[in-house]
Amino acid sequence: MYQMVQGNVAASPVNPKLKQTKEMRPLVGASVLGVLLVLAAVVAWSYYTASLRKADLLKTELLDLNRDGFVIWNRPGGKIVFRMDFRSGALDLDSCSKEGKILSCTQSDAGKLNFFIQTVKPKETVMCYRVRWEEFSEREVEHAMSYKGAHWYGGAETSTQHWPILISGLQPPKPFLTSDIYSSRDAFGGILERYWLSSSATAIKINDSVPFHLGWNATEETLYFQARYQNTPYKPAPGQEPFPELSYRVCVGSDVTSIHKYMVRRYFNKPTKVPAENTFKYPIWSTWAIYKSGIDREKLLRYAENIKKNNFNCSHLELDDRYTTYYGDFEFDPVKFPNATEMFQKLRDDGFHVSLWTHPFINYNSSNFGVGIERGLFVREPTGQLPAMVRWWNGIGAILDFTNPAARDWYLSNLKDLKSKYGVSSFKFDAGETSYLPEQFSTFTPLPDPSYFTRRYTEMAMPFYERAELRVGYQSQNISCLFRIIDRDSVWGFELGLKSLIPTVLTISILGYQFILPDMIGGNVYPNRTDGSGELPDRELYIRWLELSAFMPSMQFSIPPWHYDKEVIEIAQKFTALHETLVAPLVLELAGEVLDTGDPIIRPLWWIAPNDENAHVVDSQFLIGDTLMVAPVLEPGKQERDIYLPKGRWRSYKGEHFDKTPQLLTDYPIDLDEIAYFTWMS
Repeated sequence: MYQMVQGNVAASPVNPKLKQTKEMRPLVGASVLGVLLVLAAVVAWSYYTASLRKADLLKTELLDLNRDGFVIWNRPGGKIVFRMDFRSGALDLDSCSKEGKILSCTQSDAGKLNFFIQTVKPKETVMCYRVRWEEFSEREVEHAMSYKGAHWYGGAETSTQHWPILISGLQPPKPFLTSDIYSSRDAFGGILERYWLSSSATAIKINDSVPFHLGWNATEETLYFQARYQNTPYKPAPGQEPFPELSYRVCVGSDVTSIHKYMVRRYFNKPTKVPAENTFKYPIWSTWAIYKSGIDREKLLRYAENIKKNNFNCSHLELDDRYTTYYGDFEFDPVKFPNATEMFQKLRDDGFHVSLWTHPFINYNSSNFGVGIERGLFVREPTGQLPAMVRWWNGIGAILDFTNPAARDWYLSNLKDLKSKYGVSSFKFDAGETSYLPEQFSTFTPLPDPSYFTRRYTEMAMPFYERAELRVGYQSQNISCLFRIIDRDSVWGFELGLKSLIPTVLTISILGYQFILPDMIGGNVYPNRTDGSGELPDRELYIRWLELSAFMPSMQFSIPPWHYDKEVIEIAQKFTALHETLVAPLVLELAGEVLDTGDPIIRPLWWIAPNDENAHVVDSQFLIGDTLMVAPVLEPGKQERDIYLPKGRWRSYKGEHFDKTPQLLTDYPIDLDEIAYFTWMS
């Protein structure tokens, strides 16, 4: 109750309500301030809890998403092993939501989109993330993967091949398509897959549906993954809007070997058969490097005679370019090869299987050019009315459309006729890269991804798999043939030279191609691309090439050892015998396992030492299986080299034992007629 307080002087009467109001003003102010503070605290707490919920929402297992990209950790509290940035737009995080294992967003700063990341844990030691960014416009989608802090492997055969991948310069994204890297040395090679693997136990595979372009920036240590349809050979499927989609899978495992094994078993095709045993035991002898297109009956028979005379075995004799009158014919040139039937009979009597060179081109001067036009067998110009003419290394012609069942049947029928008429054992399928398709074209069956043309071409080899040879591959791991790396120059270096062999073989092995032919011993002796006299590869280069080839799945001669001297012949005899007795039995055993596992026959050192950082970068040694390690000499004038022994007990070819490993052997002596190899001892 309010009281009246009397003063010492007379006062006028005071309104009690007015006095009460004045006295309560401080109390009301304090109350309002208190309420505001409470409201502010509630709002702050709401924002805080909302941000916590949003932060939790933007995490899925070991992946953290933000507006500009995402990172993946190897384990809680561990280290970041994968980083991807969004270059074509930033996510509007307020549009994101999470339902179960799927984190999705519907807006970016550029507009509406369909984005999601789905977490999949296929096994205890593997975590995978399916990522998809789909635009609702024709604008490109581009993500940037950092390769900083790890070594990466895979992708494609290249002209200058390194292991691990060595990136240089700046390359805007370009179509990731099969190309002839002998003639276009900055392109991607004839064997490629949309798959990369890192020493940090991460792997990424781009989906087949993506109009995929690859670029890079060496300064930023970044690969650019881009999807687009504008100004590109990729086309949307019939009835589909040209709205690009970039989708891929990122998987993280416990180590580089185990994650690769998972990816191969889950995502790669595998061969269903093993080529003929003799292709792994004995050398293939080709007429190409020695005779080029000047081959004829007399030279072929003399070549076969000298193989026998010098006591070499032969898987098969490969008759290369050019045995027909015109390119596109399927009959022997009667001038160069008179009485071909009798010639083949003599070769069979002498114990030789013979394969023939073939290709997808029909030159305009071949009688089959008119046949192809009449029957509609060729790739056509965009309107579909006329054949699309192409230029290749042997002239101008049309290219068979292997998406057309009629073209496939016609081509196979001609090959089978040659096989039946002359007893031909198989074929060397040359070319097949999409770089030989015209810039604008149409096919019987539309090709959203032009590299599917390569896939269709490789299927032509399947009926002849036992001794067939291909130089291209895209999703073709199930084609049970030998896959040859592109023509090598007769030089020492990394650009299509001797040093490129191991990195190239390791790369295509990681891509799932295991029945490998490492091209011709000594290279192809092309003008201005040969270390040596110009007519023959340098003698030392030839010997070192021969030694390395003896430890590959298959060996191939063209320049014969007898074109040098007696010592070279003896070294060749020694190493072909070593290949037959030591290497081939192991390769054949591993080849059988490939059908089930897809695991490489030729393996990097990290295969048995996945956590050994030194093993991640060795590019001049390799394993055959897990038990035989090879260390060739690849430098001119050297009869020693450094050799890295991973952890284990090793016995050298000289009988030495090495138990204290890992160990670096410096300046290990290796004579000119030797190659260093070591056997793992259990």
